[in-house]
Amino acid sequence: QVQLVESGGGLVQPGGSLTLSCAASGFIFSSCSMGWVRQAPGKGLEWVSDVDGGGGATYYADSVKGRFTISRDNAKNTVYLQMNSLKPEDTAVYYCNKVTTLGKNEYDYWGQGTQVTVSS
Repeated sequence: QVQLVESGGGLVQPGGSLTLSCAASGFIFSSCSMGWVRQAPGKGLEWVSDVDGGGGATYYADSVKGRFTISRDNAKNTVYLQMNSLKPEDTAVYYCNKVTTLGKNEYDYWGQGTQVTVSS
């Protein structure tokens, strides 16, 4: 069965950096686009970023463009989200997902999430 397990969340000061990881299993990872969404306290899900199966095409929400970088290692079945210049408004639970339509916030599986808190 499909499993997505996120890790790497935590508490970081504004302006700091954090890298999230998502280990995938149960499907042919290199054939599938992957992505990240987030949910801030009291708010709905917000699409963050997608990457295609080969890692060559990436998409970002305007709110994170230039600060976040999505990447993947198909040999390790892992997708990453490098987050730089973090802001308090980036505080959210971040979910990794298996994308069905690239760049359209459409996905069929997601993980349990990892908490990111940006605060001084």
